[in-house]
Amino acid sequence: MTDTAHAGHLETATGLDNRKLAIWTFIGSECLFFASLISNYLVHKETWLTGPGPFPHEAWTSPAGKVFEPIIEIPLVTLGTALLLFSSLFVVLALANAQRGNRKGLLLWLGLTLLCGVFFVGMQVYEFTHFVHKGLTLKTNLFGGSFFVLTGFHGTHVTIGVIWLFTLWIEAFRGKIPPAKSLNLEIAALYWHFVDVVWVVIFPVVYLIK
Repeated sequence: MTDTAHAGHLETATGLDNRKLAIWTFIGSECLFFASLISNYLVHKETWLTGPGPFPHEAWTSPAGKVFEPIIEIPLVTLGTALLLFSSLFVVLALANAQRGNRKGLLLWLGLTLLCGVFFVGMQVYEFTHFVHKGLTLKTNLFGGSFFVLTGFHGTHVTIGVIWLFTLWIEAFRGKIPPAKSLNLEIAALYWHFVDVVWVVIFPVVYLIK
């Protein structure tokens, strides 16, 4: 009997722990979900300028004479993107410390991962609020609907990841993530890497490609 089985989690025919196989299956289904949202965004991109503004990269004047500036602001989102990518490194370091039994290192790097995630979510909340004040809502035009659905679903996934990692930080603080239970963090880290990779695709598609 393997150590995994002793811990109460059976290995599958693939040799993977059943929980790890489950998270990989979930990630696969989520890849299809985000692929459909990104495809929808790209397919409708050519039709945006035929409708009312505001638009992501182009200025627009309404029939009433109101001028809308391009709504996308790159610098803040770039900072949020950089921190989200760094958080993937931090969660790897947290996992390495968990596997070595270094509780202080685990708390440090997992805490930094959480800070990056919280900043990213806060950045999206600010961005959404700012866009609404500038006249863009879910119902304003096709761009608004595509943008809020795509980035909103991703932000929801990041929020879920932050909550998940925070519960693990609490467990680590209480000393309940010894090396034998580091798989709990590894599974959460796989999910966190997934949301990072999805954003690596979303960021250029939405913010950089005109």
